[in-house]
Amino acid sequence: MRRIPATVITGFLGAGKTTLIRHILEHAHGRRIALIVNEFGDVGVDGELLRGCGEANCTAEMEDGDIVELANGCICCTVADEFIPTMTALLRRERKPDHIIIETSGLALPQPLIRAFNWPEIRAGVTVDGVITVADAPAIAAEQFAADPAKVEALRKADVNLDHESPLHELFEDQLRAADMVVLNKADLVDAETLRALTERLVRAVRPGVRVVPAEHGRVDPVALLGLGAAAEDDVDSRPTHHELEGEADHDHDEFVSFAVEGGEWDSREALLEAVGRVLREQPVLRLKGFAALTARPARLMVQAVGPRVEAWFDRPWRAGERRTTSLVVIGLKGLDERAVAAALRK
Repeated sequence: MRRIPATVITGFLGAGKTTLIRHILEHAHGRRIALIVNEFGDVGVDGELLRGCGEANCTAEMEDGDIVELANGCICCTVADEFIPTMTALLRRERKPDHIIIETSGLALPQPLIRAFNWPEIRAGVTVDGVITVADAPAIAAEQFAADPAKVEALRKADVNLDHESPLHELFEDQLRAADMVVLNKADLVDAETLRALTERLVRAVRPGVRVVPAEHGRVDPVALLGLGAAAEDDVDSRPTHHELEGEADHDHDEFVSFAVEGGEWDSREALLEAVGRVLREQPVLRLKGFAALTARPARLMVQAVGPRVEAWFDRPWRAGERRTTSLVVIGLKGLDERAVAAALRK
């Protein structure tokens, strides 16, 4: 029996994983694709972004139920409780997908997820075609993995040893070790010399033979991304995590908090973005994403923010009978004032 290929899309917060997946769906040429989206929060915003794709120019064949959201925390920590039952359900469908794409949260370790594909019932029907790590070019160029250096520095443990690495640095290296291809996204935001230096740096950090591909707005030909034939589940031991190298059994996310803010309609786009900008300046927020309702506007406004960078666009009209609401997921460092953030973002 032919095993269904699965592609794992990993990468740090705001690197562009969802944008990359949207591009794949827009150029799937009728291929039937199932998506598993792991939200590190309470509201499935990435799922909404991907569903919106189907209403415009997507060429993937998708039906109700082809997007599955795992919203109860980091996928690498909920393998047994959520991921394995989800995969089992996909394999039991009468009409199976041609390809499965899994978007991990920005805080997930890819290696435990790859190991889960050796679960007997899953291994019989699915193979890990490849692990794609999406990297943020300007953030890496600034020696950081989020847009605001001060917030990343807050994650580093106090240590005079120059070799001491922050949890975010370790996580990024784990994602590179797991990769079968690295997409160096936002390449248009750095100059040619910097891009060349970043590419060389990443090539030294990945396993031999792993390609580093520059991209703008996640635009990489799906032919290059899908069909790698890596069978990553067979060589997961060659992709060790920091914790495995140091003899530690697992990890935690105690330095991060994630919560959702829901509210009503905003008077204007400008008022909402001003509130988002104020939150980013005043609180240790790493990532903010979601959608908002604007008074007298028939379309839903999508909002994404990483550090000081804020993007907003109308993705689709509100559906008839759909509740016009604002739903924003906030991911930040432990110690941020959740009440103050919620008050600023709730309308």
